[in-house]
Amino acid sequence: MAAMKPRTGDGPMEVTKEGRSLILRLPIDGGGRLVVELNSAEAAELRNCLVGVTE
Repeated sequence: MAAMKPRTGDGPMEVTKEGRSLILRLPIDGGGRLVVELNSAEAAELRNCLVGVTE
């Protein structure tokens, strides 16, 4: 029998490619992670938005 561990879902920010989609896993305050599925065009638009506010 597998060890019973709590599933907190915490972890580092990461992006993985699954098929044609990019999966963003973003840790959030209070525990857990926000999981967002993006296509290439949406990822490029998000990048442009983030670059604009971080300069």
